[in-house]
Amino acid sequence: MEPGGLEWLLVPMQQLVSWGAAGAMVFGGVVPYIPQYRDIRRTQNAEGFSTYVCLVLLVANILRILFWFGRRFESPLLWQSIIMIITMLLMLKLCTEIRVSNELNVKRRSFAAADSKDEEIKAPPKRSYLEQPQNCYLGISNAQDFDLNYFWHWSKFTDYVQCVLTFTGVTGYITYLWLDSSLFVETLGFLAVFTEAMLGVPQLYRNYQNRSTEGMSIKMVLMWTSGDTFKTVYFILNQAPFQFSICGLLQVFVDIAILLQVYLYSHYPQKPVSHTAHPASTKAL
Repeated sequence: MEPGGLEWLLVPMQQLVSWGAAGAMVFGGVVPYIPQYRDIRRTQNAEGFSTYVCLVLLVANILRILFWFGRRFESPLLWQSIIMIITMLLMLKLCTEIRVSNELNVKRRSFAAADSKDEEIKAPPKRSYLEQPQNCYLGISNAQDFDLNYFWHWSKFTDYVQCVLTFTGVTGYITYLWLDSSLFVETLGFLAVFTEAMLGVPQLYRNYQNRSTEGMSIKMVLMWTSGDTFKTVYFILNQAPFQFSICGLLQVFVDIAILLQVYLYSHYPQKPVSHTAHPASTKAL
């Protein structure tokens, strides 16, 4: 068969492979969170999953989208960020609902002040993005104030949404003002991928604190490792901005470190370190 005779077959095959790789980049990033999401729903326990993973991915992907306006990289990477943001918000919604439903006799804070003393007792204050201290005995509400002690440990999903929107608005406005600066754009891209590279660090630290990986989906970490390896190869082969390749390599190293924790804590269990009771320290990172 003449070499030209195979061209009608090779070209469509190459196109299918290209589409497949693009589809894997767009949706492959959310696949590792499916087993974790199902485990949390099944067990009604979100303590083994660090919600700071969601924070890291939300910040990283918001910055990556802003980076796209200054340096137009491949559209599958842009769509990957959009899909990931939606996925992380869904994870946060589930974890928040389950954590609040499991909390008993724990003070909570919310935006709305109670109208009376009795209502404040029946509905104790909730932790929220904008802290509103209340005096339950006197029925006095103070002015709203941001409380770092409860950052990312709020009792309502809407508070997380407000925080994300605030961050997006502020960084978006700064990016609009400095979009013509190539130094700012490249720095923004580096911050986006470096933040994403730190994805596994909250889970790594939480495992170290607990001296255990119980409650963490091992399938999720295995998918992290395989996905990050594929992603790094994709970046290199498609000559993506160098920041993306650095991000991928660093993520692979962190994934391997978490897998080492799984091996060590399962074969050489250690006695958990006791922590002093504190409202912030008793929650998942």
